[in-house]
Amino acid sequence: MDYRMLINGNLVSGDRTIDVINPATEQVFTRVPHASEAQLNEAVAAAKAAQVIWAGTPMAERRAKIEELAAAIGEKAEVFARLITQEQGKPLPEAMGEVEWSQGYLGHTATLELPDRVIQDDADFLIETRHKPLGVVAGIIAWNFPLLLCCWKIGPALMAGNAIVLKPAPTTPVSALKLGEICARIFPAGLVNVITDNNDLGPKLTAHPDVAKIGFTGSSATGKRIMANAADTMKRVTLEMGGNDPAIVLPDVDVKKAAEKLYGGAFLNAGQVCLAVKRAYVHEDIYDEMCDELASLATQAVVDDGLKQGTTIGPIQNRDQFEKVKAYLEDARQDGKIIAGGEVKDGHGYFVKPTIVRDVTDGQKIVDEEQFGPILPVISFRDIDDVVARANASDYGLGGSVHSADIEKATDIAGRIESGSMWVNQQLNIGPHIPMAGFKGSGLGVEQSVEGLAEYTQMQVINVARG
Repeated sequence: MDYRMLINGNLVSGDRTIDVINPATEQVFTRVPHASEAQLNEAVAAAKAAQVIWAGTPMAERRAKIEELAAAIGEKAEVFARLITQEQGKPLPEAMGEVEWSQGYLGHTATLELPDRVIQDDADFLIETRHKPLGVVAGIIAWNFPLLLCCWKIGPALMAGNAIVLKPAPTTPVSALKLGEICARIFPAGLVNVITDNNDLGPKLTAHPDVAKIGFTGSSATGKRIMANAADTMKRVTLEMGGNDPAIVLPDVDVKKAAEKLYGGAFLNAGQVCLAVKRAYVHEDIYDEMCDELASLATQAVVDDGLKQGTTIGPIQNRDQFEKVKAYLEDARQDGKIIAGGEVKDGHGYFVKPTIVRDVTDGQKIVDEEQFGPILPVISFRDIDDVVARANASDYGLGGSVHSADIEKATDIAGRIESGSMWVNQQLNIGPHIPMAGFKGSGLGVEQSVEGLAEYTQMQVINVARG
C-alpha cells in the first residue's frame, strides 16, 4: 500500500523510503516515506500559519472536529488494528483495544474546558486568568502504542488552539500515516502534519525556532536530549518517559488473585508499557507461593504472531530492543533463578517467552533497570519501611502498586512511594480523565485530564484597575 506523509493538507512522498519490519516475521511488510529537512520545515511553517486561524476557532467547532476524528477512527477500526499488529506486534485483540482507547481519549478530550478564572472582582480590580494557545506543537511518539500516543498528542494540542507536527517512531510509522489520511479530510490544511524519518530529524524538529512546545512519549535518554534541544528557545515540554514500577505485595493477600493482577500488569504488550510492573516485592511469608503462581501463569502464555487467533503475547517490537531484552535474560540467569520462560522462541520473529525470575535483589541490573520486555523479577522482603526505601531507591518514579487485604494500610504505603501513579489492589487503571505524571527521571509535566490540557497552553493574567 502507498503510504504518504501529511504536510499542509497534502499527502506527499519523501526524499526516500524506510522499510517497516513486521517483528513477528522479521520481514518488510511495507515501506513509508522519509521526510527531507525541507519538508520538515514546510510542515512547521504550514502549522504556524494554520494555528493563527485555528486559535480563533470557537471551542464548539474544535470539539466537533475532534469528535469527527474519533468517529472516523472507529469506522476504520479493523484496518487500524491489523496495521498496529503488523508494525508493533501486539495480539490483534490488544490492537483493537488500542483503537478503542484512541477513540475514547479523543472523545473525552473533546469535552474538556479551561474557562477563565476570576481571582478578584471588586470595586478596585478585576483580575482573571486565561489560557492561551502556545502555537506549533511537535508530537514525538514511541513505538509501543503507535496510534494511541498520536491521539494523546492531537487531542489536547488542537483543543487548546494549537497546530501540530507529529513524528512517529521509525519502526511504527504506519498507523500515524493512516491517521494522517483521515486528518487530511477533517482538519484545515496545515493544522495537523505527519512526517516520518529514521530517527534523524528529531533534533531538527525539537530545536526548530517556530516550535513552541514538545509533547514526547518515549525513553528517558531521548527525553533528556529533547529537553536540552528545547532549552535555547525556551520551548514548553511535556515528557512522559520510562519507569521501573514497583509492586509491593503484603502477606495478607489472596495469592492467586494477586498473582493474576501482577501478571497482567507486567506482561501486557509483552511488557512494553511504561507503567507496567517492572519489579515485584513480595513478602517472605508468601514469596514461594507467589513465585509458583506467577510461573504457572507464564507457562500458560501463547507466544506467537499477533495475527494468529489465541496468541496472548506477541514479539518484542524491534531488533534493538530484542537484543536488550536478551541481555537482561542473561543477567537473570547469572543473578537469580529463572522459574518460567527465559527463552527466545525458535524461528523468525523477536519472540521472548514470558519470564519469571526469583531470588534476585536490589543492586542487580535485572531489578534496578527498566527491562521493557516480558521479564518480571520477584524480590523477597520482610519489613515495610525497608521495602518502601528500596522501592524509592530508583531514578524513576512513573507508577507502582500496593496489594493488601487492608486497604487503609495499603493506601498509606502507596502514599509513601515516589511515583506519579500509585494503584491499590490493581494495575494500569488509566483513563483520559485521570492525570498522568512522573516523579524524577520518569517525566516532566502532566498528560491526560484537564491538567494535561493546560500543559498545551500558556496562562495569562488580565489585571484591570477600576479606580
